[in-house]
Amino acid sequence: MNFKNLCRPILAVTLIVTPMVWADTKVALDVEHPGSQINKNIYGQFMEHLGRGIYEGVWVGEDSKIPNTNGYRNDVVKALKELKVPLLRWPGGCFADEYHWQDGIGPRDQRPKGVNTNWGGVIEPNSFGTHEFLNFAEMLGADAYVNGNLGTGTAKEMAQWLEYMTSDSDSTLANMRRANGRDKPWKLPFFAIGNETWGCGGSMTPEFYGHLYKQYASFLKTPADNTPILIASGGTDDRLDWTEELSSLDPVFAYRIEAISHHYYTVPTGVWEKKGNALGFPEEEWASTMSRTLHMEEILKKNLAILDKNDPEKKLGFYVDEWGTWYDVSEGDPGFLYQQNSIRDAVVAALNLNLFHQHAERVQMTIIAQMVNVLQAMILTDKEKMILTPTYHVFRMHTPFQDATYLPVSLTGNPEYKLGEHSVPKISASAAKDKDGKIWITLVNTNPSDSEIIEVEGKYTSLVGEVLSADKMDAHNTFEAPNTVTPVVFKAKASNGKLRLKLPAKSVLVAELK
Repeated sequence: MNFKNLCRPILAVTLIVTPMVWADTKVALDVEHPGSQINKNIYGQFMEHLGRGIYEGVWVGEDSKIPNTNGYRNDVVKALKELKVPLLRWPGGCFADEYHWQDGIGPRDQRPKGVNTNWGGVIEPNSFGTHEFLNFAEMLGADAYVNGNLGTGTAKEMAQWLEYMTSDSDSTLANMRRANGRDKPWKLPFFAIGNETWGCGGSMTPEFYGHLYKQYASFLKTPADNTPILIASGGTDDRLDWTEELSSLDPVFAYRIEAISHHYYTVPTGVWEKKGNALGFPEEEWASTMSRTLHMEEILKKNLAILDKNDPEKKLGFYVDEWGTWYDVSEGDPGFLYQQNSIRDAVVAALNLNLFHQHAERVQMTIIAQMVNVLQAMILTDKEKMILTPTYHVFRMHTPFQDATYLPVSLTGNPEYKLGEHSVPKISASAAKDKDGKIWITLVNTNPSDSEIIEVEGKYTSLVGEVLSADKMDAHNTFEAPNTVTPVVFKAKASNGKLRLKLPAKSVLVAELK
């Protein structure tokens, strides 16, 4: 497979709109009053021991016929490097609270096998463990985020795992790591105490978890130059009690709560028992998907208001460390959560990223679920085959926004896209200035049928970038047709002092303004 052909734009288009055409929406950038830095970790990725997310998706082992380097499949590594993946979260998810780290170290043929009780009841061989994950993060140049086992583990087990990973001393655990092939400790920027403790992580109340967090955090000691940010397992959906409780622990910072997580998935129907299909869905589910994914804005505002009340000095981060679309499983093991990925998912991804940019002061990390072969994946594999999804292309197009400075954006006009009980703005926008002084803009058209005329106000003479769109609402890439949905070059020039462009239906545009 020629990887370059998978990511190269296959068509160039120049769309110039004359000044006589009325603009549906006007977009203005406030370059004089920049906002916060857009933390690169807003573009974080998640790899859980779930389905083919790790085994086959990333790890095939050194003896595999699939081309690999030290067991990691070459095509996937190359694709992820193109994304400039800033952060990797592992080993879960629900899997984390049944994961005992010592099962995943030492010679692979001697590691114990377990049962993955959360995801399909399959055998977990433990051939991908601490060394394999942290070495993989280094290979990608990504920060590591490790999720500790609070549900079935102990404070001692968690503390010893941290010592194994971070200590450069002559301790037994540090020497065990050396004996297993790693001399110097890894850098560990992030560590979470538990996951979804309101559900699969222990069915706890916020108050009970708060006491456990303080207990466990008291024993998590690392070298001064290798101390991870500690993340508390927070709420889900519209629940605010977790953020309220964890941000008001007294004294919160004595126990090193430095960030609180939150999870929210976009389910088209709003009903977990019948979520809706990834493909072949009616326009009603396109509209409901747009509406329900934009509910993220309300979730952010309400949680951030609590943090502003309880933490006016803004020391606490708010990490949406699981988000994305979740559909009914259409093929394979139901426990593997494999779903196709269409232009609808690309639009969903871009809408969320725009919201995260807007709240970048507090929202310093978000992690889409998941990276390969699971839920809203970047990459899908089938044995030796690999394809890039529309969501992958959105993340690749947005790399200029990593660590750029947010520029406030205002929209005027901007009619709504309506269908039945669902109504959303047709256009979503975000902008930023990168470290080289370049100004970038992203525009999203939520309307699946109609293009929109956009005018970018200001003294801009041109716009050059890429646009991702498709003819059908469920257009997607397959192993037989991997370039069905792929970005194309997009250019526009000002005419008579007006920079106007025609934004295609159901599209995502990322471009530099000049």
